[in-house]
Amino acid sequence: MTLQQFHYAIVISETGSMNKAAERLYLSQPSLTSAMQELEKELGITIFRRGARGVTLTNDGQEFITYARQIYDQYEQLAEKYGPSGKIKKKFSVTTQHYSFAVKAFVEMVKNLDASQYEFAIKEAKTREVIEDVAGLRSEIGILYLSEFNRKVITKLLNAHEIEFHELIDCKAYVYLWKGHPLAEQESIGMEELYGYPFLSFEQGGNDSFYFLEEIFTMNEYSQTIKANDRATVLNLMVGLNGYTLCSGIICGELNGGDYRAIPLKDDGTENMTMKIGYIVKKNRILSSLATLYIEKMQEYLRACASGGAANG
Repeated sequence: MTLQQFHYAIVISETGSMNKAAERLYLSQPSLTSAMQELEKELGITIFRRGARGVTLTNDGQEFITYARQIYDQYEQLAEKYGPSGKIKKKFSVTTQHYSFAVKAFVEMVKNLDASQYEFAIKEAKTREVIEDVAGLRSEIGILYLSEFNRKVITKLLNAHEIEFHELIDCKAYVYLWKGHPLAEQESIGMEELYGYPFLSFEQGGNDSFYFLEEIFTMNEYSQTIKANDRATVLNLMVGLNGYTLCSGIICGELNGGDYRAIPLKDDGTENMTMKIGYIVKKNRILSSLATLYIEKMQEYLRACASGGAANG
């Protein structure tokens, strides 16, 4: 049975005539009759009683039409709301670790669209929340990174939620600090030089939170560690306390301002200095046009950064 057959049956019941119903539906009478015979055969009931004065509903037919109307009315409501001329705004949501490039790409995506036609959302969150939002379909896309340190734990969690990781960029670790920091003018910085300055980290919570830290080199011992929940607070602590954090080096100066520096961290030979940043999505799900556009904007911005055409510090 199909919605089309339901619609045919409803129109026949309203007109009381196969000829009039066929005219309204722009069908030939034989085609309409054949469609109803197929429906009655599939249902195992007689819907219409044919007579010299037209057609009337049988008892079974009256019950069937009651349910058919409910179903078809729901279909029409869905078509009205979500069809090409629908009134409901299309939704798109992203949950990300604290990356300014993810926000920048989001901004560029929205600029390309009529924002009045959509309902957008972007949230910077803890690593576990990024995964949970994608798993629960609260966000279509999540942004996070993998390293040799966290790969096994994060990948296991992604697989458990039927989520796949798609790499966007492979990058080395950078020290991120205020332009007035005593080390801000150096070409590179070693971990030993950072001793005595507060290490700034995004709060993750939980007993196994060290596997979910956003900052690379999580096995290092820091003389001081201060945790914060948002990017604005971290930036304020950089200025107020000469604090620093470790990042990808992909910093959007347009959004964060020009008062901060991303300086390469001296390579000590450990594999954990490399971070693979990517997006996560539910497996076997066809991405929406908005998700595809957002990914394209991220890729464009990251390519520009790699070629030196965008702010990188």
